[in-house]
Amino acid sequence: MPVDIMKAYPAIALLELNNIADGIRVGDGMAKKAPIQVLRSGTVSHGKFLVLVGGTVASVEEAFQEGVRLAGTALLDCLDLPDVHHRVVEVLLGHSIPVSEEAVGILETPSIATTVEAADVAIKGAQVEILSLRLGDGFGGKGYVLFNGRVEDVQAAIELACALANRKNVTACTQIIPRIHEGMARQIDAGLRFAQAPETQLPDGESDVTG
Repeated sequence: MPVDIMKAYPAIALLELNNIADGIRVGDGMAKKAPIQVLRSGTVSHGKFLVLVGGTVASVEEAFQEGVRLAGTALLDCLDLPDVHHRVVEVLLGHSIPVSEEAVGILETPSIATTVEAADVAIKGAQVEILSLRLGDGFGGKGYVLFNGRVEDVQAAIELACALANRKNVTACTQIIPRIHEGMARQIDAGLRFAQAPETQLPDGESDVTG
């Protein structure tokens, strides 16, 4: 799967707009302008609309410029990412992986585009895995990325991601968990949405301490 994704989508572009109407128009215009694939589009928190496209570097650049032109003042943020790491595309398309018992690093920013770019910079520069990448939906319009690997590698990934955020004057909230507990690992694997979190079953013979 990674090889196929790299061949199909060596570049991606992301546009964040402040309304649905312009979002649909922009996505349509980008798809008509160049031979790209609309990978995902739709609403996220705070009434914003995201358009994510992929394709060759040249095609994505052409579609990106057209999207920015069409968006005008409705454009909140944008990202043109040539030579994107295949794992970034995979997680954007929903291909998460289970948490290992190694360290977990968390980067959260108020900028969706910066979160994606930070994930790309980090995985290219450090020996880590990307567990998940959430963009705005059910998260107040913010973004976060979770890294997994050895402590020193996760530390390197977080430093790279923070440096990128600092260059863009974007605030980043980070933490590194040296050895994630299996209980929290299950919550991460389930997607970190409180209403959909898996119930924790008590071991046989153990009473509920809340009673």
